[in-house]
Amino acid sequence: MSSSGRLFNRQRSVHEILGGGLAADVILWKRKDVTLSILLVTLAAWVVFEKSGYTLLSLVSSVFLLLIIILFLWAKAASILNRPAPPLPDLHLSEEMVNEVANFIRLHVNNLLSVSQDIALGKDSRLFFKVAAYLWLIYFVGGLTDFLTLGYTSLVIILTIPALYEKFEDHIDKYGIVSCRKLQQLYVKLDQDYIRRVQKWILEKKKLS
Repeated sequence: MSSSGRLFNRQRSVHEILGGGLAADVILWKRKDVTLSILLVTLAAWVVFEKSGYTLLSLVSSVFLLLIIILFLWAKAASILNRPAPPLPDLHLSEEMVNEVANFIRLHVNNLLSVSQDIALGKDSRLFFKVAAYLWLIYFVGGLTDFLTLGYTSLVIILTIPALYEKFEDHIDKYGIVSCRKLQQLYVKLDQDYIRRVQKWILEKKKLS
């Protein structure tokens, strides 16, 4: 599976794979104060949503409503008392920024459509099983919890699993490589015994029709 003794034959460290910047430092607990603050803030937000009955949309609407009321009263009071207006920045979207976002979205949507076409036409059996497994996992997890809890749980996983992996990297890679080899052997066996037979049967049906 790997000549380097690492999963997926990688040569870079976990920190380098995660970008090597502030985000990597936060995920790997190299900036413990920032990581802990993020966890505590998101935990508080999750508790507020769960206990207060607010939804994300209603909370955001309430915050924006309160902000607009404050700014409106501030501006009116400033005009009456001959004081400066609220210091609001000049917000606008440049054409260059819009084009960059549009190109980014177009590129990823085209990649998704290309992958979907390959799966639908049966060109990549391995990719089909991967996507099917991910979709089933999402369906299964979605049936157990709501979106808010799933989002908070995902954040906790992101801030714990990579750090634990980096700490016990050697042991995890050792057992992971053995497991991946066994899974590959199982896939080859399934491909030879079942998938190719089904594909052959479908081709024969098409020829007969």
